[in-house]
Amino acid sequence: MALNNTYDARLVQQETAVGAGVQILLLALLGTAIGMGPAGWLTGLVFAIATWAVLSRALHRSRLRSFGAANRVTLGRATLVGGVTALVADSFESSPPVSLLVGLTAVALILDGVDGKVARRTGTTSALGARFDMEVDAFLILVLSVYVSMSLGPWVLLIGAMRYAFVAAARLLPWLNAPLPPSTARKTVAALQGILLLVAGADLLPTAANFAVALLSLTLLVWSFGRDVLWLRRSSRLRVVGTASAEDDGMDEVLEPSAEEILVETARAA
Repeated sequence: MALNNTYDARLVQQETAVGAGVQILLLALLGTAIGMGPAGWLTGLVFAIATWAVLSRALHRSRLRSFGAANRVTLGRATLVGGVTALVADSFESSPPVSLLVGLTAVALILDGVDGKVARRTGTTSALGARFDMEVDAFLILVLSVYVSMSLGPWVLLIGAMRYAFVAAARLLPWLNAPLPPSTARKTVAALQGILLLVAGADLLPTAANFAVALLSLTLLVWSFGRDVLWLRRSSRLRVVGTASAEDDGMDEVLEPSAEEILVETARAA
């Protein structure tokens, strides 16, 4: 993020408040356009409040002096994801216009490639920005998997739940917390998840074709996560051996890139 000479938390926190306000405005527009029910309204409001609270806390901890143009793009994407979330929640009570859901999702997916470019061009890549972008992506995939599962079966939920299962597993297996190196394959698979789920959810293809598209999405994700888990496991074993060797040689520590450094480098390479 571009840094000023002074830090004013209020100026940065105003950005998140504006984002929450825009989210509520979008919900009002959707409610007026389609007559959204209580489930959609409640889910959308919870999403807006949770996003504001989590992002505000993260900004306070990072002490960023400027929210930055790239994070504004990501916040705009989060607003669209909130709209998609409300529509999917509403679909349990009534069928929302598929064209509206597809339109919001498509714009959110397109903007996914914009925030990274803006960050690189303005020299404002940061660990917070990369994490914010990643969490918005992950939640959109989760919401889309819920929507597609209603027509193709609960197995589709594995697509959206896999990233959160990985985070939960990392609490039990500390070696999963080690930073991963940037990977074009991983980024490609991640980008394809939203596209494939959108295709399956748009219901433009026969049921069998939608099933195949969702299955391809899950297969690619399993391959990507499996590849990363194997790398982390192998890396942890090598690190143990390397640490033991360093101690034998009288070295005090083995220097490795931090998780924040990996996130920033990943954002620059995206």
